[in-house]
Amino acid sequence: MELVKKNIHMDRLKSKASTQITLEDDINISDSRPDAFQLILDRGNVGIDELKVTTDHVTVKGKLQFTVAYMTEGENADIASMEGSIPFSEQIYMDGLESGDNVQVKWELEDLSIGLINSRKISVQSIISLFLTCEVISDEETAIDLYHDEPVEYRKKKLDIASMAIKKKDIFRIKEEVEVPGSYPNIQEMVWEDVCPLEVEFKVLEDKISVQGEVKAFFMYRSDGEDNEICHHETTMPFSGVIECNGCEEGMIPEITWKVCQKEVEIRPDFDGEDRVVTFDLVMDLDICIYKEDTVDLLSDIYGVVKDITATTKDATFRRLQSRLNGKTKINEHKTVPARSKPIRKVLHCNGQLQLSSQEIVEEGIMIQGTANLQVLYESTDEKVPYGVVRAIFPFSYTLNAEEITGNCIFRLQADLEQLSVTPIEPRELDVKAILCFRGNVYEQLNEKTIEQINVSEPDIDKMSDLPGIAVYIVKPGESLWDIGKRYYIPVAQLKEANDMQTEEVKPGDKVLIVKNQI
Repeated sequence: MELVKKNIHMDRLKSKASTQITLEDDINISDSRPDAFQLILDRGNVGIDELKVTTDHVTVKGKLQFTVAYMTEGENADIASMEGSIPFSEQIYMDGLESGDNVQVKWELEDLSIGLINSRKISVQSIISLFLTCEVISDEETAIDLYHDEPVEYRKKKLDIASMAIKKKDIFRIKEEVEVPGSYPNIQEMVWEDVCPLEVEFKVLEDKISVQGEVKAFFMYRSDGEDNEICHHETTMPFSGVIECNGCEEGMIPEITWKVCQKEVEIRPDFDGEDRVVTFDLVMDLDICIYKEDTVDLLSDIYGVVKDITATTKDATFRRLQSRLNGKTKINEHKTVPARSKPIRKVLHCNGQLQLSSQEIVEEGIMIQGTANLQVLYESTDEKVPYGVVRAIFPFSYTLNAEEITGNCIFRLQADLEQLSVTPIEPRELDVKAILCFRGNVYEQLNEKTIEQINVSEPDIDKMSDLPGIAVYIVKPGESLWDIGKRYYIPVAQLKEANDMQTEEVKPGDKVLIVKNQI
């Protein structure tokens, strides 16, 4: 008699931790850059350079990378930009971690505040949240069948599960180019660029993953004309491609997160040899998890008819895809420009990101709270200070419908800011519209006892002789026909036949005829 077993791949969280890092420094503007009069735009990114894993600890080394655009000092207002970085090293406690474990780190730039100290120095303050996880792939060795030559009773439990099919890191490269419109002058120098992927979607195909979305690109550049005027251009273009991924099958469940880890923007000549084409190369760092839905017939119980059979069980945890979530809500707000800022003539560019502060299971689904953080670049009505920026924070609370979700479920959500539109309605009033999109999967955690080993032995003669040759058994609360057959070493089919039963259903108080097997 032998168990038939199947290995089911499951990902298990071994350890997790999070921390916040506060960085603060004063940075000198390099001698090659002009004096600063007023800061306009800024952005930040976090680069992780090294992860060192030791027992119960991980050391994260990286740097905050920032870029600033500012108005220059002097009668003729101009724009310049500068880049800089602030390094950090942080040791974080992670319970149960062992040297050699694979730790994943994700980051969020919670706050970035850059101020002007004087014409040659800026202050940089930031708060970085680090989220660290150590996940391991474990094989749940699960009994699904039984080879046997002797009479034996066993039953199975049908289980719908989502097993881990693929877990890996990869990259996806976006290479595109933009030519400035014919009415625009040639490019002498890039002053500011903001290039980012939007509405990125992944779909699992046979041995590959398709990627599609769009790229929003905004450029400010100094022209090569006599007056070196500042020009700006914004455009959106679609992109698509595939990632080779052996073992993928169409219909599998993708859970893929991404961040732009590298960006290169260059100016090149067009066919006439004039500098009018902007090329950009974006590298997206992908964290890929692919789940496969499957149905397993779990061997759940067993007993002998002519011999004693005992089963050793173990606890096992599986996941079942409960639902796929999609939800949207709107932002429709007005933002007043501060009195110290110049009035608005025209909005040139806006960008934003969502920061989620909490995700909580409630009766109606998942309550999501956070903020939409916007940065709006505009052309002012003041020729001496022709550009300004408005920063706005809009809090939101939204319940994503997930009716069957319980505290025993786990979920992962992705949040995106789409269709962002900022329009001036007064010189000091902006109309802000955007759609907040949330999607993700909800998994139910299934805790099951699985048969790990069976032991077969000769029956206890005294015990068997004490069993009645024929009897009428009265069903007790909570008992099933299976329980009765197991107690008396009688096949369930034999009990059904002796009692002229079409199903195995019994209820408390029912009388069941017991006819002893002859061994």
